[in-house]
Amino acid sequence: MCEIIPPVPAYARAHSMDKRFFENTGDIVWNVKTSKKVMALTFDDGPHPQYTGQILDILKKYNAKATFFIVGENVEKNKKLLIRELEEGHELGNHTYSHPNSFTTSLSKLKEEVLRTDRAIYNATGTHPKHFRSPGGAFDSEIVAMSKQFNYDFVLWTWWEDTKDWSRPGVNKIVNRVLSCPQNGDIVLFHDYVIGKSQTPQALEIVIPKLKEMGFEFVTVSKLLEIQEQDKDYPSVLNSN
Repeated sequence: MCEIIPPVPAYARAHSMDKRFFENTGDIVWNVKTSKKVMALTFDDGPHPQYTGQILDILKKYNAKATFFIVGENVEKNKKLLIRELEEGHELGNHTYSHPNSFTTSLSKLKEEVLRTDRAIYNATGTHPKHFRSPGGAFDSEIVAMSKQFNYDFVLWTWWEDTKDWSRPGVNKIVNRVLSCPQNGDIVLFHDYVIGKSQTPQALEIVIPKLKEMGFEFVTVSKLLEIQEQDKDYPSVLNSN
């Protein structure tokens, strides 16, 4: 059993309810409880003209499926990448249009950003995303209600699986973050759009084979939620690996 010490919560907006409240209601997805050795790889902020393609090549090489949370302003110049993501069995999520600071942005502005991104994704692919992730992972009762209004699942990430790859901490730190305590049903946070030289592709070339050796399968968030429903009587405890 891994020893996991929760950090001080950092994702709530100033007037939000406690994280534990939303864990109990199930209105926000951080991970799922399942007996199956599955996890979801997620990539935020793309598509990027260089790094998204590299990541897709790696996912294809290892037969891994993922969920890409799209920033709308990156869609127009990278439509072919979105289509490729769908054609190769991945799925798209909504990550707002300009990636504003969700901790300070008004709800009306967030709604505008979400709707604009939904239209951009639909115009590029003919499909609407099913999931929403707020920039920075900010949440409160208003953002939860907005997600429900737009029929989105509000999906964040498993807090011990935040790679912080956007800050380019070094390939080894990214790898160690993911491999330190992988659990069934984890949602891992990566980024396919990074300022500067991305370390994510190199880290994935290490992380994915290692996790496959442990018996993990990589599925989309939608598939992970399906598995949770099928395994809904599984005890709400962390799994030992």
